Amino acid sequence: MTELPPSLAKKLPKYPLIPATLLGRLAGSREHQGQKFGRLLLTDALHRSWQNTAQIASIGVVAEAIDEAAREFYRHHEFIPLAEHHRKLFIAMETLQKAFT
Repeated sequence: MTELPPSLAKKLPKYPLIPATLLGRLAGSREHQGQKFGRLLLTDALHRSWQNTAQIASIGVVAEAIDEAAREFYRHHEFIPLAEHHRKLFIAMETLQKAFT
């Protein structure tokens, strides 16, 4: 819980572990970079995560960036970095709810 920003953590139950959806690596071949496929893959993965949150009780999605470019990609799409893990980022289901409704 200490990894989440205080504004988000204060809204959550005081449990040591909170359920989140782990996003697998999104990657395309170099020949397809710059064609917005990453954005489409991310949107699809986030939409599926949001749609299934009632079944899996997830409070958000965690992604692990392979490098600084990937980290900036996630930051651009409203993910926030986790305090104790430089390459892990988080987006709340609350944010996805607003985006998909």
